[in-house]
Amino acid sequence: MTHGGTETTGHLQIGAVATETGLSIKTIRHYDEVGLVVPSARSAGGFRLYTRADIDRLFVIRRMKPLGFTLDDMRELLHAESVLDDSDAAPEDRRAALDAVAEFRQRARLACEKLERQLHYAHELTAQLSDRLTDLA
Repeated sequence: MTHGGTETTGHLQIGAVATETGLSIKTIRHYDEVGLVVPSARSAGGFRLYTRADIDRLFVIRRMKPLGFTLDDMRELLHAESVLDDSDAAPEDRRAALDAVAEFRQRARLACEKLERQLHYAHELTAQLSDRLTDLA
């Protein structure tokens, strides 16, 4: 039984997930097709059903995409996070996962710095154009 997109099992249907994440249904389906975020279950009618963990993975992807990370990068980070969440993971796997997360953090930091510079330039241009319009008025 569905109530507001939520199955009684605590799963969300794709439309509710799209609303929550701000991603389109088409994009979420694409991430399923390429194996980035596979829904945890299917309804009796075959509808994709997502858990909170699935939605959290979609948020990671949504945050990575505008920073220029590739689908392979996303897959690698999601895998590293899965390893870190697995209390039974081997110590060497956990160490490798920690190293991967640290590398992605550094890459994200560099991407943020680049975006901050671009935003600064955009503000400068906006001010310059505003001044120009004021001078012509």
